[in-house]
Amino acid sequence: MDVLGLLLTTAFRHTINEPNIEAGFTRFTALAGEGVSYAAFCDAVAAALRDGLIREPIRLPEGALQCHWHLELTPKGVEAARNLLRVDGTGSGGGASRCGEPRTD
Repeated sequence: MDVLGLLLTTAFRHTINEPNIEAGFTRFTALAGEGVSYAAFCDAVAAALRDGLIREPIRLPEGALQCHWHLELTPKGVEAARNLLRVDGTGSGGGASRCGEPRTD
């Protein structure tokens, strides 16, 4: 699976909410379990954002003093991740809840 596909399926299965992109990358690589370079990760995030597959990852929650980096799929991204999981053969049992929605762990 390419890095963009790995990003989408990881975001579908897991919550990534970190103080900055570097910590987000560390969490992503811990979850994805594959050797992905930081540059490839940044390229995949940029492509996913450009294609409307993820929401803007840099957020300033109300009352916060610092921005956070959050990886969240859009409805289009959820559909793309589900399709990748079907094609990959891991199916919805590989990370989706009973209702077919992404996990929020």
